[in-house]
Amino acid sequence: MKTFKVISLQVVDNDELQDFDIEDGLIINKEDGKSTWLVETYMSQNYLEFFQKAQQQKGDLEIQVVISNKANDPAAFMTSIRGIKKMNGRMSVLFEGKLKKQRNEYAELLLDDLLQKGYTGDELVKEFREKMVSKPRLPVTSKPSV
Repeated sequence: MKTFKVISLQVVDNDELQDFDIEDGLIINKEDGKSTWLVETYMSQNYLEFFQKAQQQKGDLEIQVVISNKANDPAAFMTSIRGIKKMNGRMSVLFEGKLKKQRNEYAELLLDDLLQKGYTGDELVKEFREKMVSKPRLPVTSKPSV
């Protein structure tokens, strides 16, 4: 198994990204031949209701995590919540799932997002260059199927 630090967590909720302030996190590649990953995040119990509701729905939950370094692109996973534990005013949320995309498509997602926002020509090029440096978080689901 390989283990990495989780820097940030976002949940795709109705095609929108919702950020969660985490205090700590860990992601484990189980290397079980099924490409299964475990993601555990430690955060305030302020988010308890959101995650309990998501767990009760028993469907897939798309999450995006930045691993190891805040400058890294987010990795998207289709997960389900395996457990929520309360501890000292905080909680741990355990997700289990599979990596959604193996190849990094950030530039394509960014370009598609900018085009959807109406950027064209020199303005598009300028925004694209700026955003490739600042790397705003983008929902992976915004990319149309080809």
